[in-house]
Amino acid sequence: MMRTLMTTGAALALTAGAAAADFSLTILHTNDFHARFEPISRFDSGCSAEDNAAGECFGGTARLVTAVEEARARAENSILVDGGDQFQGTLFYTYYKGAMVAEFMNKLGYDGMTVGNHEFDDGPEVLRGFMDSVNFPVLMSNADFDGEELLAGALQKSAVVEVGGEKIGMIGLTPEDTDELASPGPNVSFTDPAAAVQGEVDKLTAMGVNKIVVLSHSGYGVDQEVAANTTGVDVIVGGHSNTYLNSNDEDAEGPYPTMVGNTAIISAYAYGKFLGELNVVFDDAGEIVSAAGGPLIMDAEVAEDSDTVARIAELAQPLDEIRNMVVAEAADAIEGDRSVCRAMECAAGNLIADAMLARVADQGVQVAIQNGGGIRASIDAGEVTMGEVLTVLPFQNTLATFEVTGETIVAALENGVSEVEDGAGRFPQVAGISFTVDLSQEPGARVSDVMVGGAPIDMAATYGVVSNNYVRNGGDGYAMFRDAMNAYDFGPDLADVTAEYMAENAPYTPYTDGRITVIGN
Repeated sequence: MMRTLMTTGAALALTAGAAAADFSLTILHTNDFHARFEPISRFDSGCSAEDNAAGECFGGTARLVTAVEEARARAENSILVDGGDQFQGTLFYTYYKGAMVAEFMNKLGYDGMTVGNHEFDDGPEVLRGFMDSVNFPVLMSNADFDGEELLAGALQKSAVVEVGGEKIGMIGLTPEDTDELASPGPNVSFTDPAAAVQGEVDKLTAMGVNKIVVLSHSGYGVDQEVAANTTGVDVIVGGHSNTYLNSNDEDAEGPYPTMVGNTAIISAYAYGKFLGELNVVFDDAGEIVSAAGGPLIMDAEVAEDSDTVARIAELAQPLDEIRNMVVAEAADAIEGDRSVCRAMECAAGNLIADAMLARVADQGVQVAIQNGGGIRASIDAGEVTMGEVLTVLPFQNTLATFEVTGETIVAALENGVSEVEDGAGRFPQVAGISFTVDLSQEPGARVSDVMVGGAPIDMAATYGVVSNNYVRNGGDGYAMFRDAMNAYDFGPDLADVTAEYMAENAPYTPYTDGRITVIGN
């Protein structure tokens, strides 16, 4: 059954008045937290203690503890859920993996979460260790993992939580292309999200559950498609696209909630900057009577829980020597925001690609390609610490060098620009090469005017390329690099390469120079 997209504002009123059997539920939610246990700056990267004391920082687990406690106190009934990607993003994850995530999700009292693609960054083993440590179900419906012994029998497709005497069904969704985005291993295969959700809805409905929430790490666009192509889903808690929904902010990507038929879609940006709060009233049949709310900003007005601050400081001690080391200086802010680096040439992309190419130029390498999705934050002007660099480049990717034909390079660029409209992380930031992208053309036919070293690319010639080991092994759709010639994936860490390049060019002046021309958008 197809539904139409309704953008009706913050609240949807389907019936007048509230009957005696109506049930009120507050859904508190986060998504794409990415190990931002400490407060963040307006650039979504680290924020100094001085700036935090001055009220210039956002988020951090200590603020979330306070905000969740206050929200629960004013709610008649509530659940706290997460839309995935708690893993990866700061030194805390690099050092503690899933253990620290589990500790604080348990402290916050989550009722459920879905598996994000980054929950697979270190394979099924780390995910299983995390699942064994948490007090709530971890969900993923759209995958076959029966052949993965670490997940089979532990990971659930859906779960039921009872609140105020009512049963709430929860269903998990993970990106269908997680095998390209992370490292789930050979024993996990991903399937169509709408079909998977409908299958779990039918099971839950047969059990008498008529209030169903999908925890979806699939992106705002896919969430709308799932809502339109399923029946019985009441609320979709989004993730993956870091979508900011707010009915009272013209800069938001859509209203909160976004209604598709009778399904309310909600999302709360990322990095713990907001706590989402949706207040839903259901009738006795489990239909939504009203749905209203919005993202609550975790700014200086939200007090930090002192016990949580102390515990995070304790856990930070082993990391401080590494991340407080000043490694370079930036003459100006270095733009690394995903909205830029996944759509066009960006200053952080040029920095990273230039650094990669400079490191291996003496090996005859001519072209550098860095996926925009691997760039996770901006850097502000002034002293640059290793912690800031690691926040931009947290994945411990290594330099990978290889040889491919000009034809393969063009195919790679076409892949890179094939999903610009979706904000996909495959967008290529480059060095040693320039090209034009025409977004009015169909994917696969968007790239033209490709130049290498100032000369038109020769489709039959062989070129030396440097990228990161994730892209070289087919991540973000770059499958054409898997069979590259003379591949070596074990170069130095990309964060170290970038920090050293900045130091060699201090103070580093960020720039763009037109190496990527985007038209037709």
